[in-house]
Amino acid sequence: MYRAPVFPRQLEPRTARTTAEALNYILWPLAIMTVLQRVFIKAVNGFITDDFKPVYAASLAFLNGQPVYTDNFDSVDPHYLYPPSGTLMIAPLAILDPEKSRWCFIVLNAIAIIAVWYLLLRLFDHTVRSVLAPALLLAMFLSETVVNTLVFTNINGCILLAEVAFLMLLLKRRDLWAGVAIGLIIAVKPNMAPLLLIALLRRQWQVFITAIGVPVALTAAAWPLIKDPMSFVRHTMPYLLESRDYFNSAIVGNAAYYGLPPWLTWGMRLVLGVLVLISLWLLYRYYREDELFFVCTTSGVLLTATFLLTSLGQAYYSMMLFPFLMTVVLRNSVLRNWPAWLAVFGFMSYDKWLLDRWQSAGRALDYLRITFGWALLLIVVFCVLGDRYLNARREGRLASGIDPLWLRETPAAAEEPPAPALTPVHNGVATSAGEPISVES
Repeated sequence: MYRAPVFPRQLEPRTARTTAEALNYILWPLAIMTVLQRVFIKAVNGFITDDFKPVYAASLAFLNGQPVYTDNFDSVDPHYLYPPSGTLMIAPLAILDPEKSRWCFIVLNAIAIIAVWYLLLRLFDHTVRSVLAPALLLAMFLSETVVNTLVFTNINGCILLAEVAFLMLLLKRRDLWAGVAIGLIIAVKPNMAPLLLIALLRRQWQVFITAIGVPVALTAAAWPLIKDPMSFVRHTMPYLLESRDYFNSAIVGNAAYYGLPPWLTWGMRLVLGVLVLISLWLLYRYYREDELFFVCTTSGVLLTATFLLTSLGQAYYSMMLFPFLMTVVLRNSVLRNWPAWLAVFGFMSYDKWLLDRWQSAGRALDYLRITFGWALLLIVVFCVLGDRYLNARREGRLASGIDPLWLRETPAAAEEPPAPALTPVHNGVATSAGEPISVES
């Protein structure tokens, strides 16, 4: 019998035998090619918006002993806004020439995002062999937040990695190291400080030692090295505390752009703020023992509220919500409903909704979708948790938690309806339990 040579047989691609294998074979090439296109084509080509240019200029000025905080805030160009502690951390960027430094920074952020992808799989008990692995990688690199982080070339990928490290270390009760992770974040972006509320609610007090100590130490080291440290206080900080009406998806930003009255702007912020407080209370009261769900969901609520309700929220900040969005794989997730993913589409989609024929309507659709997406996400969390609470109170089972009763069943029992009990087959006919069987002679 003729047998094909071994080498040609090895060239034959494997054929999937299960649906899971087929999905893996479909999604992995799509995910890998998307990553390569985003990193080495789209990001290297760049865009008119360039977040890296002011960062590189500030780093170069710092290394050469020149003033750092000299931006003209009357323009709409990207500005350098990092505090002295952040300036000290990013200063090594200027060791290389601008082009090579930018390429290295793109690759660094891409590596950080891929590391986050792997850590999230591990955190939620999945492996790179699961179908979720290529699906998650593809979804991340299709999102607006990852694409624009790479194309604009900012530090958000590294910030996300530090955030995930903080959450994982917090769950493992490695408090001092968790504080180091969040401390490094605060040293660059103080608007991430609300995450410390999770450590406070979990009474992990040692986190605050390093969370406060790291940025203080970096600031103390940077202060005498910067030519104009007080310019950050007098010139940059007032701008950070203002709400601008461009490139700002926070409520106050769009309200200023569309000219809404202050009472309406404050009314929306206060109403959503109350919903956030109620959601946080329900999470703390009934879910703090479910550590993974509590930490990741609370982080999402806190950060979404920060982006939406404070003075500045930019679309690509949504990257910090990846740990929260991953909770959809948990059975008690608050994201297992279609309104939640309508909200996610609003702030994660890379689509543009501008209309050439109806420009005013198109601008409204495109500018407001992120704001509406963040707001809808907070409303969904409140409604899901509130509905669970009201149902549990009505059924008198608040003492045992607010999860629906079906969530307490085993996954197999919850997904498969019980089969009717049957007696052994008699004369070729199966009969229900308790039904008499006629005996024929």
